[in-house]
Amino acid sequence: MEQHSHITVRGLTHVYGVDGTALTALDGVDFEARRGEFVSVIGPSGGGKTTLLKVIGGLLQPTSGIVVIDGASPEDAQLLKRIGFVFQEPALLPWKTMTQNVRLPMEINHGKTPPDIGATGRLIEMVGLDEFRDYYPHQLSGGMRQRVAFARALVTDPDVLLMDEPLGSLDEITRTSMRYELLKVWEALPKTIVLITHSIAEAVMMSDRVVVLSSRPGRVVGEVSIDLPRPREEALERAPEFLERADRVKELLALGAKRTTTAGRARAGS
Repeated sequence: MEQHSHITVRGLTHVYGVDGTALTALDGVDFEARRGEFVSVIGPSGGGKTTLLKVIGGLLQPTSGIVVIDGASPEDAQLLKRIGFVFQEPALLPWKTMTQNVRLPMEINHGKTPPDIGATGRLIEMVGLDEFRDYYPHQLSGGMRQRVAFARALVTDPDVLLMDEPLGSLDEITRTSMRYELLKVWEALPKTIVLITHSIAEAVMMSDRVVVLSSRPGRVVGEVSIDLPRPREEALERAPEFLERADRVKELLALGAKRTTTAGRARAGS
C-alpha cells in the first residue's frame, strides 16, 4: 500500500441479503484518499456510494476486501476518534441548544480529552453561528442546522471527515452558498474528506479529485483530477477549465451507465 495514502480500500465488495436474494452493492472497488485531500464520490442513485462511505467509517462490514485508515482498521479508527460523520439530516437533539449539540460528542466520549476547552466556541464561531449559541434546533434554518452538524463532527478533532450528501436537503440557493462556507472551514482545519454527492458542480468545485462509480453494482469507472487553484470562488463555476472537468465527470458517468447496461444485457442473454 502506498505510504502517502490516508485511506486505502482494496477489492471492496459488499453483498446485501434481501428477502433471501443476494444484492451486490459494490464489486471490487479500489479507492484511496491522501492525507488532507478532499475527494468526492459521485454516481447514480443506488450505485453503492453510501455503502462505500459506511464501510470506510466502520459502520458496515464488507463482504470481502480491505479498508485501512492510517494503518488501522475503521473500527479502531472510530475508537480513537479519528473519524467524524456528517449526514444529509443533521439529527440534532431538539431539547438541547446549538452549543450543547456541538458539545455532545465530547460528553458521550468523556474519556477522551477534548482538543482544548475553547474548541466548541471556536468551531461555532468558525461556522458563523456565534450569535445563535443558545438557540434550539427548531429556531434555526436548515442551513444553520447543517452548520451545527459540521461543527459537531469536528469537535473531537478527527483526522477524517466522511460526509454523505450533507447539502442534499437544502434548497439550491442555500446549497450553493454552503459549499463555500464548508470549503472555508476545511481550509482552516484541513482534514481528509470523503464527500458523497449527486451534484457534478459541487464535486468539481469542492474537490481535489472526483471518483466516479457506475450503477449497481458499484465499480470505479474512473477519476478526474481537479487541479484548480484554491481558494475557490463562485465565479470559477463559469470558467472554461471548470466546465472542462465537469464535462469529463459527465462522460465517466455516462460510461458507467453504459457498462452496467451492457453487463445487464449479457446476464439476461446467458
